[in-house]
Amino acid sequence: MTSAPPHPRPAGPGPRIGVLGSYGGFNIGDESILASVLGCLRAHRPQARLVVLSRDAEHTRAHVREADEVVDWEGVSRNRVHDTLASLDVLVLGGGGILYDGEARRYLRLVRAAQERGIRTFAYAVGAGPLREPEDREAVRDVLADMDDVVVRDEESRLVLEEVGVEREITVTADPALLLEPEPFTDRMMRNEGVPAHGRLVGMSVREPGRAAEKLDEGDYHALLADVADFLVRRLDAHVVFLPMERHDVRHAHAVLSHMTAPDRGRILHGAYSPGQLLGFMRHLDLAVGMRLHFVIFAALSGLPVLPLPYSGKVFDFARRIGAPALVGVAREQAGLLLAEVDRLWDEYPQRRADLRSRVRELCGLAAETCARCGTLLDDIGGSPDPDTAPEARPLSA
Repeated sequence: MTSAPPHPRPAGPGPRIGVLGSYGGFNIGDESILASVLGCLRAHRPQARLVVLSRDAEHTRAHVREADEVVDWEGVSRNRVHDTLASLDVLVLGGGGILYDGEARRYLRLVRAAQERGIRTFAYAVGAGPLREPEDREAVRDVLADMDDVVVRDEESRLVLEEVGVEREITVTADPALLLEPEPFTDRMMRNEGVPAHGRLVGMSVREPGRAAEKLDEGDYHALLADVADFLVRRLDAHVVFLPMERHDVRHAHAVLSHMTAPDRGRILHGAYSPGQLLGFMRHLDLAVGMRLHFVIFAALSGLPVLPLPYSGKVFDFARRIGAPALVGVAREQAGLLLAEVDRLWDEYPQRRADLRSRVRELCGLAAETCARCGTLLDDIGGSPDPDTAPEARPLSA
């Protein structure tokens, strides 16, 4: 990821707004969410002091230019974190998938600490689930009940919270990263990565098994994706480029390459890029097939024919919302079905392009609605918004 230059702002009359999430460079999706949330807050309150509570403050300070102040919330004394919370006017939780087993209680302890100090709290298009652990479920029920507003990014998350027992209004919008602006991915960057400047390019995204994808069988899905990659090499005379959305993805991309019959037609991006630059890279592609949610979001924003490979509810939900083929999972026995879907996606995309653009535009509008709701809370605590910079759903480029 590229480094941001120092971006100091003098203390102004605006509020102090804290942003708490899984930030610190661990995942491109989370970093794209942070960029979008901070952009929203800055647009509504140009003079606000934006305080990011990060899991790796050093990384966030180096790479996130919109943050005025960054503090660690892991591995530091509780008193230090609570002193930061006490200085805030508003604490924004999220966005992204942070309300799940083992993690929800950790984030919500800080939200509760802010509430106990009279700080207003806002859940910014968060994702929820799975939530099976009693301690996490209790924390979600208790803390969300006292938040000023709760916005989730998909219908799956709303259903999870209702099943847990959250009894309050829950607004469903869309992932904040839908408002991310692309940055140039230059010809020089392409050359440095060894990506051909001419010919068709297919982007692919793989991920590791884990709590969010606990049913994945590594051997099966590595071989399955290798089958897909080889098919696209033959079908489209394409090169396949793997986009790691977090560092563990690199190992799994290499594993897929090792199963390919045409590994010489595969590349893995190894450079460190900002979310905006990776979104910009998508403009060089002709088709996308992938597992990571934000890879699929970036492909949809770029107007690409995209085949999501769902491993969890959040990917199923987004596939449904953009009208993409929604498979039932990622398993080797589905190879024939998957290859047929890729083939049909390529052939039918010229007829589907307008529908995808319309759906994505609607989702961008929903993402902007989260920002507007947060702005309403900021209005309630005082200060003057800047109507000329209030965010809107950006038009999709041609």
